[in-house]
Amino acid sequence: MGSIEVYILGQKYTIRGDESPEYIKQLANYVDSKLKEVCSNTPNLTPLKAVILASLNIADEFHKLKNEYNAITSNLSNIGQKTDFLLEIVDSE
Repeated sequence: MGSIEVYILGQKYTIRGDESPEYIKQLANYVDSKLKEVCSNTPNLTPLKAVILASLNIADEFHKLKNEYNAITSNLSNIGQKTDFLLEIVDSE
């Protein structure tokens, strides 16, 4: 388990984890950009409220992508079933 220093809203954090330092930096940069976006849209927010709003925005993105992923995998499953059915028809002839 390694550690890496990252900056979020100008604050330094030391993060320890099993992921690569590059990946952890990407995550920190993403969180930092989301927080900066929230702060720029509503400049008088307290840091806690900014974190909560950014977290809600990230959760919204995650759930939309998760739902899209589930819809795609469901469609792929349906396509696979239809393909199997058509192959059975072709094989039986």
